Amino acid sequence: MPNLPPLAAERSNPNLPLVVRGRRVIIPEGERPAAIHIVDGVIARISEYHDVPKNAVVHEAGSAAILPGLVDTHVHINEPGRTEWEGFATATQAAAAGGVTTLIEMPLNSVPATTSPLAYGLKLAAATEEKLHVDVGFWGGVVPGNAKQLRPLWDAGAFGFKCFLVPSGVDEFSCVSEADLRLALPELAALGAPLLVHAELPGPIDHATAKISASTVSKTEHRNWLASHPREAENQAIELLIRLGREFRARIHIVHLSSSDAIASIARAKSEGLQVTVETCPHYLSFAAKEIPDGATEFKCAPPIREQENREMLWQALGDHTIDLIASDHSPCPPSMKLRQEGDFFRAWGGIASLQLGLSAVWTGARSRGYALTHLARWMSSAPARLAGLENRKGAIAVGCDADLVIFRPEETFRVDATQLRHRHPLTPYQGRELSGVVETSYLRGRKAFEWGVLANPAGKILRRGPR
Repeated sequence: MPNLPPLAAERSNPNLPLVVRGRRVIIPEGERPAAIHIVDGVIARISEYHDVPKNAVVHEAGSAAILPGLVDTHVHINEPGRTEWEGFATATQAAAAGGVTTLIEMPLNSVPATTSPLAYGLKLAAATEEKLHVDVGFWGGVVPGNAKQLRPLWDAGAFGFKCFLVPSGVDEFSCVSEADLRLALPELAALGAPLLVHAELPGPIDHATAKISASTVSKTEHRNWLASHPREAENQAIELLIRLGREFRARIHIVHLSSSDAIASIARAKSEGLQVTVETCPHYLSFAAKEIPDGATEFKCAPPIREQENREMLWQALGDHTIDLIASDHSPCPPSMKLRQEGDFFRAWGGIASLQLGLSAVWTGARSRGYALTHLARWMSSAPARLAGLENRKGAIAVGCDADLVIFRPEETFRVDATQLRHRHPLTPYQGRELSGVVETSYLRGRKAFEWGVLANPAGKILRRGPR
């Protein structure tokens, strides 16, 4: 670590131009040496490395990589209502420390859920800027009976809409049926709004769970939790969504894909020209079911972490563009809800806490499979920004975009110590794991948000759909 004061001011005179430059800058065209010229928080020019005004204040990244700030479109912050699970202050601190400069928050787990303009207003009131270390926007929700609330939510600034095809785990956010989707999709198609779907159908899960409940299998073994959520639940849900997307000409986004069986159907839908996009998550790319110890409920999520060969097929689908992006699905809870002492996978809350670690976790797997930093920028910055309609503002080191940057040391490694994580509860399946890639500095709109383990004062903003 260099002998520099943490978060040293970029300039003694704020009127001087700021340049961030390095030998490995990831721009949309690829990786090259470059200087990034920043004016009023926006990238004004990208020049050759040595092309720097004499009076500029320069942040020299040297051999470290400069990536676009990550855009995480799948984060559960849970405020208001369940702030003891997570909150805007802690979630955005973890984001800044992990190189994530934009979050789009999911509509459930807060009370009320973001399924009406009134609830959206309460969400905005809770997300005060003194809590925000990065920029934050919001998805709305589709639940039974709220089809008439969708256009007002969209007009208020929601970036799109999320639904569940199976029970969500909280009473405030009910799952939808095909009939409910048939009421919502014409409205969403008319708006051009994406529908983000937890794509599991209850039938295969109920059938598998009934078989397990009738037996004497151990509830502390992850393999039995895996068996209770068979691939058919995802595969059939995705087939249904593709069919409805075709019928209504609607934008469908599959969240947290875990079943590699569905990849072929998704590829066919894309080749047909349907508006179908897909994400997977760092945990599906990092872990394999056989690695999960008995009772290790910090690994519980739905859909579950599957087999090693399944994981490799997800990586391949990322490489060939069938899977569009990676999002964290950061969903923490109080440790007591994980039932770690009991180790009961069926009763524990399901959710992986990984917001601060996603970039390093994905890079660890990506580099070992021959992928480059340019792939990370596509999967974790530009593609999620496009999903949210923010591609002209976020997710790229390009003229006109916000100067959201990550100085990243891809060759360095570290061992995860959960007590050093910034999210509210330090419980994560990555504990003790060695990861590659260290976030040195995060810039938010040209201001340092994080540097060498130290957070700056909050400078995040609320984002709404539409122009700046």
